[in-house]
Amino acid sequence: MKETRKTISPGKSIAILVLSLAVLLYCVAGLKANPGVSLILASLAAVFLGMAFGYTWQDFEADIGDTFKTMFMGMLIMMFVGILIGSWMTSGTVPLLMYYGLKLLPAPIFLAATCILCSLMSLMTGTSWGTMGTIGVALMGVAEGLGIPAPYAAGAIVVGAIFGDKLSPLSDTTIMAPYVSGVDIIEHIKSMLYTTVPCLLVSLVLYVILGLRFQGGNIQSENYQLILQTLSESFSLNPLLLLPPVVVLVLIFLRKPTIPVFGVGILLADVLAVLIQGRTLKEVLTAMASGMNASTGVSLVDSMINRGGLLNMMSSVALIIGAAMFSSSLKTTGVFQVLLDAIQKYAKGRKSLLGFSYILHLVLASLVGVYLVTFSIVGPILAPMFDKYGLHRKNLSRMLEDTGTAFSPIVPWSNISVFILGTLGVSSFEYVLYAPITYLGVVFAAIYIMTGFGIYNQDDVMLVKEKRASASRE
Repeated sequence: MKETRKTISPGKSIAILVLSLAVLLYCVAGLKANPGVSLILASLAAVFLGMAFGYTWQDFEADIGDTFKTMFMGMLIMMFVGILIGSWMTSGTVPLLMYYGLKLLPAPIFLAATCILCSLMSLMTGTSWGTMGTIGVALMGVAEGLGIPAPYAAGAIVVGAIFGDKLSPLSDTTIMAPYVSGVDIIEHIKSMLYTTVPCLLVSLVLYVILGLRFQGGNIQSENYQLILQTLSESFSLNPLLLLPPVVVLVLIFLRKPTIPVFGVGILLADVLAVLIQGRTLKEVLTAMASGMNASTGVSLVDSMINRGGLLNMMSSVALIIGAAMFSSSLKTTGVFQVLLDAIQKYAKGRKSLLGFSYILHLVLASLVGVYLVTFSIVGPILAPMFDKYGLHRKNLSRMLEDTGTAFSPIVPWSNISVFILGTLGVSSFEYVLYAPITYLGVVFAAIYIMTGFGIYNQDDVMLVKEKRASASRE
């Protein structure tokens, strides 16, 4: 016989929500504490107050276990991502992309080329932060040498980094958004093309127009030349190093399972690291565990290449664990049900549900300032509602990225906005107009909601799957 779940009054559930969010906001926004630790402390606040209201630890433990089952594969993929980046760094694959991306930059269209370069790097590595904190720093120096205003360059770097991050299967946000929504990662990436590609195209047009003002510019940056020389001296830049990313992208496009695909990319890079770069097996294994740890004599280049590794991904894994515990504690204490009841009261149709979803997450992500945290709150709450109205859940996962991953860089107190200010030296107020992807995603989404264009229905998706299955049998 199925055990009946304990319930408390909506008022008590709201009290638990208010207390846990207050703890979370104070730790993240007030004390600038580690998001993973902040989530765990907020979870404990919800657990202790819930137990005071009559719940037992066993109630919480059961829901935490169920949530971990659904998020475990996401954590495993993130661990593989860390190993993959470490392997691609030590093999010279990523340094090769950096070298030729920098070398082929045409000065008159520097801004557009910068955006494309950052898009490629972020797409290959899965990290917008890593892209902005490494190649972004170098490109800001190039822009200074060309006389290009810093807000222009920062905007192009942010757009490229966010674009690649949103569409990269290696990105933690691209992994987490579909997992908390119950969506296949490849389907999630395809759905984001509707809001992400138009934003990139608009941005590129803007950068070409702005770049026309600098037709006579020449790249005369000492840092730029030093980076090229150091990369060429530190790595054997053999074209064969492109093999791992090409193979991985082809296999992903062919819809092969993610973890085995990453495994192939790791093994290929490890072989190339030994054969082309002359690494020892121990050096390769160390890079897989702790990331690249080279000393080129140039600190900027060292910061660009010393990345990746399983251990360096553990902070992101810890964040997901904290998010799982936090969302589970809210589920146990009936907070999700209370919010669902409120949404059901006001969302009477598909358009209102989609519109309410965007507003809800936009406000919550802006308040918290850490979108991975709000993914874990909003995703599980709204997923059943999308099912009820026959909307495919990839509408939900796309919404999380549009209002979280893309929008947060222009929220001044968000962790990524603070990071950009510290690394690129430009505030969100200065670069916002030159980073269209941060706000146009929401604009395009609003247009799609009103027109129905780009909105996925469950019936339509099932029909496509049936047609594919029938074609494969034939």
